[in-house]
Amino acid sequence: MTSLREPGAAAGPRTGRPGRRRAGTGGRRGVPLPLLLPGVLALVFLLLPLLALLLRAPWRSLPEQLTSPEVWQALQLSLITATAATAVSLVLGVPLAWLLARTEFPGRGLVRALVTLPLVLPPVVGGVALLLALGRNGVVGQWLDAWFGITLPFTTAGVVIAEAFVAMPFLVISVEGTLRAADPRYEEAATTLGASRFTAFRRVTLPLIAPGVAAGSVLAWARALGEFGATITFAGNFPGRTQTMPLAVYLALQNDPEAAIALSLVLLTVSIAVLAGLRDRWMTTS
Repeated sequence: MTSLREPGAAAGPRTGRPGRRRAGTGGRRGVPLPLLLPGVLALVFLLLPLLALLLRAPWRSLPEQLTSPEVWQALQLSLITATAATAVSLVLGVPLAWLLARTEFPGRGLVRALVTLPLVLPPVVGGVALLLALGRNGVVGQWLDAWFGITLPFTTAGVVIAEAFVAMPFLVISVEGTLRAADPRYEEAATTLGASRFTAFRRVTLPLIAPGVAAGSVLAWARALGEFGATITFAGNFPGRTQTMPLAVYLALQNDPEAAIALSLVLLTVSIAVLAGLRDRWMTTS
């Protein structure tokens, strides 16, 4: 009995699937012009201000600008307060992320929404809210002042609080996402072997989520370093005490534009370094 074949069919095994394109080749042909032009315009729109900053930078006087007492004072204060705000975010944010990822309680969705609210809240509104809560006549601040003599607004501690308020959500989101991706059976195995929940978290879970904690810490630190609105509203702009780099840029832009550009270049360099450090985690595609 003879077998019937379709006309033009070749004998032997078939090695390919009709109609299937090789990934990364056929899909890139023929970019539509209505998509190409807006995409290029968007790229120019985003890069042009940064290129202008680099082109107009006072490169010859840059070392002198960065070593001036005012600039160095603002830079030093920014590094100290951003690091302190990141430490506060770690101490408070990691347990909060664990609660959101590992426990069930009524209103967890609402709590998660409230935690992420500072991400979209205008920073000036955040500063006003901090004043109403922790100011000398605030809801909590009046008791801090009356009982302990602690006044937070317009102090260096106030800068740390303002920066932590806007930066902590970045860390919480990053750590919570890492916790959800981690297998909880490792914690369960540790508890069945006699470890407490805290010991299981400290000895098992924390090493597993260390990359997520590191990424969230870097994001929180960078956000704290660039914070402006909440800081100037809650802590003011006092040189040597609350004047961080963004505030110094704003003040120098009115009196010394070259110093403002120099400080802006420092912040730009920090932002690029953060993106480069997080590239393998957030900016790669499979």
